[in-house]
Amino acid sequence: MNDGSNNSDARPGKADFGEVGLLRRKAFFLGLAVAMLLGSAFAAEAPIVVGEGGVVLKDGEPWRGIGINYFSAFGRTLKDGDDTSYREGFEVLRAHGIPFIRFMAGGFWPNEMRLYLDGREEYFRRLDGVVKAAEDAGLGLIPSLFWYSACVPDLVGEPRNAWGKPGSKTHAFMRRYVEDVVMRYVDSPAVWAWEFGNEYSLAADLPNAGQHRPWIHPKLGTPDKRSADDDLTHDDIVAAVGEFAKTVRKFDPKRPITTGHSLPRPSAQHQRAELSWKHDTPEQFAANLLEVTPDPNNLVSVHVYPFEKKGRFGREGVAYREVLELCMNTARGAGKALFVGEFGAPDTEEDGGPEKARAECKEILAAIVDTGVPLAALWNYDLPSQEHFINITPTNHRSYLLDELQKANAALAAAREAE
Repeated sequence: MNDGSNNSDARPGKADFGEVGLLRRKAFFLGLAVAMLLGSAFAAEAPIVVGEGGVVLKDGEPWRGIGINYFSAFGRTLKDGDDTSYREGFEVLRAHGIPFIRFMAGGFWPNEMRLYLDGREEYFRRLDGVVKAAEDAGLGLIPSLFWYSACVPDLVGEPRNAWGKPGSKTHAFMRRYVEDVVMRYVDSPAVWAWEFGNEYSLAADLPNAGQHRPWIHPKLGTPDKRSADDDLTHDDIVAAVGEFAKTVRKFDPKRPITTGHSLPRPSAQHQRAELSWKHDTPEQFAANLLEVTPDPNNLVSVHVYPFEKKGRFGREGVAYREVLELCMNTARGAGKALFVGEFGAPDTEEDGGPEKARAECKEILAAIVDTGVPLAALWNYDLPSQEHFINITPTNHRSYLLDELQKANAALAAAREAE
C-alpha cells in the first residue's frame, strides 16, 4: 500500500563531490579490492541469500519466515529527529517472534528527502538509529529505498518517466543514494535484503493514466502541474528496477534484491500491448511477473489483498492458494525466490467489517504457509493514518494478527526442526 498521508534542480550533497567525495570513493574502492582478495568476507556474512531453485537460505539452511511492514519506522524519525519510537516497536515485534520488517528507507515527499542532500550527516544519524535498534533487537530489515515513484524525479526536477532513462538525473540520484546506503550498512547483520520501491508496476501502461498521475503538493516539494511525461510504461519500470539491482550488486554481491512490486494487474500484459483492461491468462501473468523482475533481482515481489482475487484470469474469484502457487512456480522456474511483501485485509464496513477481514487474513496466511512462500510481510504495524481500516498495534482490535504471526512463525520453526 502507498501511504501519502505524511503530509528547482537539486544540488549535490556536500559530502558527495570535491575532495571529500574523492577521498571517500578512493577509500571505498580500496576496501572493495581488499574484500575481493579476502574472498569477499562481507558477502559471506549476508543474513539470508537466495540459493539454487529459489530457496531462501539462512545460516546455510532453508528458511521461511513471516514478518510485518513497519512503513514509518524511519519516516517518523526522518520528520522528527528526536522520535525514536521505533525502538519500542521493535521490542514489541520481537516479543511476538516476528523476524523482520519491511520499511520505507527514505523520504516519501521530496521535501522529506532534502535532508539527505542538505544535511547528510544528520540524515544518516537518524537512519543509523533505526539500523542499530534493529541490531539490538535481533530484528531483520528489508529497506525500501525509493518508496514513492514521484519523489526522486520531483526532487531533481524531472518528470516521473525519467525512471526509464538510465542517463537521467533521477538515475544519477538513485545510484548515489544506493551507494551511500548499501555501503554504509553492508556489514550490518540486521539488513536482510534490498528493495527498490513500492508498487511501481501498478502504474504501468494505464489506459486512464491521465486520471492517475502523481499527487500535486508544491508545499511538499512537488511541481505545480503534471503531464503525460509523468506516466510510466512497462519499459520504464524494467529499466528502473534493473539499474537499481545492478547498482546494488556493485556493493553487495550476496543479499537478495527485490523490486517492491505488487501482483501484476489482472490485465498487465494487455495494458502493455494494447492499453486495454482485457484479462490476462495465467501464462501472461507469469510472463509479466518475470519481465518486471529482471536480473540481478532475485526476490520476486508480490502484494496480496482480497481485491486481488476479483476478475483475475477472467474468473469472478480466484483462490489465494492458486495465485500463490502460480507465483511460486514462476519464481522457482527462474531460480528466484518469492517475497509476499504485503498482505492483509481492510476491515471497514464497506469491505465487509472486522470479521470478514479476520477470515481473509487467516486465509491468506494459510495460503502463504501451505504453498511454501519463503518470505512474507503483513501490512502494517503502527501507522496511525491507517487506523480506520488496517493499522495493527498491540492495543487495538487488530492485535490478534500479531498473535497469528507468532503462531505461524513458531509452526515454521518447528517444521525446520523436524526436518
